[in-house]
Amino acid sequence: MADERSPAERWVSFAAGIVAPVTLISGLLFYFGYVSARSQYEYFGIDVDTIGLSTQDYVMRSPQPLLVPLLGITLLAVAGLLLHNAIQPSATSIRRAKIVAIALLLLGVVGLIGYPLLGGLPYYALVVPVVIGLAAATLGYLSYVDRKSAGLKPQYVLLGLLAVVTTTSAFWATATTAQYSGRGLAKSDAENLKQFPVVILDTKERLQLRSPGIEETSLRTGTGTGQTFNYRYRGLRLLVVGQNRLFLVPQQWNASNTTLVVPLDGSVRVQFQFQNDPP
Repeated sequence: MADERSPAERWVSFAAGIVAPVTLISGLLFYFGYVSARSQYEYFGIDVDTIGLSTQDYVMRSPQPLLVPLLGITLLAVAGLLLHNAIQPSATSIRRAKIVAIALLLLGVVGLIGYPLLGGLPYYALVVPVVIGLAAATLGYLSYVDRKSAGLKPQYVLLGLLAVVTTTSAFWATATTAQYSGRGLAKSDAENLKQFPVVILDTKERLQLRSPGIEETSLRTGTGTGQTFNYRYRGLRLLVVGQNRLFLVPQQWNASNTTLVVPLDGSVRVQFQFQNDPP
């Protein structure tokens, strides 16, 4: 039957078929970038929502936390295909493997139920979805092969439900990996805060900063000099630029450190110092 739609309608339909997946992918990239950034700046005592990062900023931050999960899922898929092509499982071996997959799935469900009590254990939030996802994917594959080898029609409802469980578990594991990645980036930054730009901050009033390593110098040489800024602070580094604000941290990590939020207005004067690396 010929397509009776007009060329414009066909183009709109074609564009919609492209835009929908792109929108979904962009939404996922935004989410994982947000989770990673939130965990990263939480380490420095900052709520990421106060920074004012744009959607593009979060999307640009998402590849790093996604690289390991995507690579791991791809390698597992390749390993599964190679294993499928290399062996010819018997009915008995398929049934035994299904029993093992069901046992692992039940173990994952028990871990999910015990999450409120054991969720604080190291890597618990990653192990549980990985076990559930792998068990569900393996069980779905074995069920399909078992039915097909017996000449029976696959149980599409069961396969669909297992696919939902696998996808949800993969999403959970990836979000957890993004969270771990953000915290790892924060600790890496804290080990070498001197990698960030040097900031010299002049203010009108004394800031009473308590973080060790910050030098305060008085710029007042006497009254009536017309000096607008009275205090200068050294030993600060630029952590991130927000919406009309700078987030500054001391250049040496200390448990007593705090993050200084500086507005980009006439109340302060900011200088960025050159790196000490002659050309």
